[in-house]
Amino acid sequence: MKEEELGFVEHWFGHLNVAGIKVTNGAIKVGDTLHFKGHTTDFEEKVAVIQIEHQMVPEAKKGDDIGIKVSQKVREHDKVFKVVA
Repeated sequence: MKEEELGFVEHWFGHLNVAGIKVTNGAIKVGDTLHFKGHTTDFEEKVAVIQIEHQMVPEAKKGDDIGIKVSQKVREHDKVFKVVA
């Protein structure tokens, strides 16, 4: 599986299980599979919902700060990759 780096985790909202992500490259769409990779983080998650400023959006692009609900804990500075088939 090929991956392309999309950004990094800026913040972890533990009480909501939401990763605050800074998109620095490319685009993220609902339905994409993301790979979260860090010092102690390594898992994949399918994107169900993307939020910008508490508004649901179908896609995020370079420069956006987004929130994505995740099933596992992520940490600040973890890298975010899109899994490309």
